[in-house]
Amino acid sequence: MSAKVPTYRQPDYQSNPMRAQAKDAQGQPDRQSSVIGPSAAERMSTGKALRKKVPRSSHGEWTVAPGRPDPIAMLRELDRWRLRELLPIRYGRMRQSPFGSFRGSAAVMAWDLSKTPVTGTRVQACGDCHAANFGGFASPERRFVFDVNDFDETLPAPWEWDIKRLAASIVLESRELGLGARQCENAVVTMAHSYRERMRRYAHMRALEVWYSRINAEIFIKEAGTAAARKRWERREAKAQAQTAEHIFPRIAKVVKGRTRIVDHPPLIYHSHDSDLVRKHVTQIFRRYRESLPAERKVILDHYHIVDVARKVVGVGSAGTRCTVVLMMADKHDPLLLQCKEALPSVLEPYAGKSRYSNHGERVVTGQRMLQSASDVFLGWTQDDKGHSFYFRQLRDMKMKVDLEMPKCDWLEYVGICGWTLARAHARTGDAALIAGYLGKNDVFDSAIAKFATAYADQTERDYDKLLKAIRSGEIHVRDSIAE
Repeated sequence: MSAKVPTYRQPDYQSNPMRAQAKDAQGQPDRQSSVIGPSAAERMSTGKALRKKVPRSSHGEWTVAPGRPDPIAMLRELDRWRLRELLPIRYGRMRQSPFGSFRGSAAVMAWDLSKTPVTGTRVQACGDCHAANFGGFASPERRFVFDVNDFDETLPAPWEWDIKRLAASIVLESRELGLGARQCENAVVTMAHSYRERMRRYAHMRALEVWYSRINAEIFIKEAGTAAARKRWERREAKAQAQTAEHIFPRIAKVVKGRTRIVDHPPLIYHSHDSDLVRKHVTQIFRRYRESLPAERKVILDHYHIVDVARKVVGVGSAGTRCTVVLMMADKHDPLLLQCKEALPSVLEPYAGKSRYSNHGERVVTGQRMLQSASDVFLGWTQDDKGHSFYFRQLRDMKMKVDLEMPKCDWLEYVGICGWTLARAHARTGDAALIAGYLGKNDVFDSAIAKFATAYADQTERDYDKLLKAIRSGEIHVRDSIAE
């Protein structure tokens, strides 16, 4: 049985209804207009008025909407976009836990979120905002920053969808950490409170101040509650700062018969039987990718040339997409490691509107640049002759992948900073004052989100049971748990 997918709706890219622009004779925005928008205080008042239309407490409601597609059927329908030989790895990872299943089921939650209350205020949404999609990485200035780090589903959409997905993931992971119901609720409230308070601060900042703001990853060390926690975060950051091309290169490559080659680590990194065709394909799209970069980045890139390409299995949500590691060399002591990753249509498109970009690689790259305080200098997009979209970026450049198996004190610190990070991302592309005015100064919204997150985590566990049943019946084939 195929999952039913609603038809597209044309998106309203004007995320702030208060900022109506003057139009020229052709109906296009008049960039020369001298119209000045309302003040932050006025926009906060407008946001507060939205509570009459959508009470903050209404965000705590969750019931299964009529006509909800079977979650397994929906996942199988989307499998047609992925490489069949990699699907058992994807489902093997989803089988590990309800949170693992949740990570691979963004499309299911997108359908569910489309039936929940929204204020009508849009931001550039992450689209797959969960607790494992945050981390540290190097800025172009080689500073260590913390931010959202996955944008495959990014699209202009209601801000509520991101925070609700993040909240549900916090409950699921809190349960895996062995926390009780009250502690799970407290973790979500901590995140929501952080989002609300930070959004209020951004509401009073100049637009450029918001855009330039960033969260240094050292915040975890600074805010650590105990000496032991401080040492744990110091070890995590030290490990991440060693994730540079020159440090990774000896572990990922070796010289074979006079040629530098990527070392196979099947099934996660491997040269496929058609590796020559894969390399030819990547070489062709690489030339097009280069054209998406600014001139100064092309100058840097032109010092390097491709010496090897291998397939790579990524994540949970993206497992099964066409992804490769590209090894480039300027000379034998100067490596550059890039990742080329396929970009599929966002799971939000059927409900938030079709992307304005025909190339989904461009959609991902543009969304990432909008949301992140600093993005990889080699971030760019391309497309092949068959219409597949891709984007390139550096492979694990000072990337801090946070292990969510952490003590409770670290976990509460982590989710609070995730809430702050999401608020900063939304404030860059949406109207912080409008959202802050709606959220208000008390904890009504925080409590509602905690209530929703608990109910939706219960729904995820029911969906997870269906996944296990499909695996036992042989409908879905899996490979034994393979670490990311």
